[in-house]
Amino acid sequence: MAVFEIILAVLIVSMMSLVGVFTIFFSNKTISRLLFFLISLSAGTMLGAAFFDLIPESLELNGVMESMILIVVGFLLFFVLEKFILYHHCHEYPECKHEVNRKAALPYLNLIGDGIHNFVDGMIIAVAFLADPGLGVVTTIAVIAHEIPQELGDFGVLLYGGMSKINALAFNFLTALTALIGALFMIFINTGYHSITSLLIPLAAGHFIYISAVDLIPELHKTTSKKQSLLQFGFILLGLILIYYVGIIFKE
Repeated sequence: MAVFEIILAVLIVSMMSLVGVFTIFFSNKTISRLLFFLISLSAGTMLGAAFFDLIPESLELNGVMESMILIVVGFLLFFVLEKFILYHHCHEYPECKHEVNRKAALPYLNLIGDGIHNFVDGMIIAVAFLADPGLGVVTTIAVIAHEIPQELGDFGVLLYGGMSKINALAFNFLTALTALIGALFMIFINTGYHSITSLLIPLAAGHFIYISAVDLIPELHKTTSKKQSLLQFGFILLGLILIYYVGIIFKE
């Protein structure tokens, strides 16, 4: 069992929570420009991981119809989870009913939501490595590509809520470590490994498709500039190509 590889991959992903330290050296304009490219790349890598690796693996394990059902279930599960988080934020702060803004969520809510998300990421990485080491590497790269812009955003939310940069980095890193708990949980229940793997891989595909289609790509539509739109398309394509060739290399 690839326990060492799983733990190493999850720790590398968790280290992405410290990217906020680089904001000290850059202006807000530079960070916004960087996020513009990272979100596009992240959308491409997550779509690539879902369609080039996770879904084909699920089809081998489950067949067509069961895979499609589980992918849709995974998509809807994360829709419900995001609605739950936004509902509790708006219930606590009624003014957000007029303008729902994820970046304006309270620090504690952000940390809870991020902790849950990272726990799931840890499970996904673990189950991918348990199914196939190459699939584990591809999944880890996709998660990292998503984590960098997300963690920069999370860092900004914590600063907005009044935290110092040191505290924001520390709390961000602690919530990132819930990914390790998720991975260890998957390793611990590995006695039912095959059935769990066949269930979680299509759910993970639905999760990646949801994040890309619902959270990332709508952000890209906020600009209508032809030049920026072409750059967005280019970085999405780059993410897809990256995942495609990484999958080929590691599966060989």
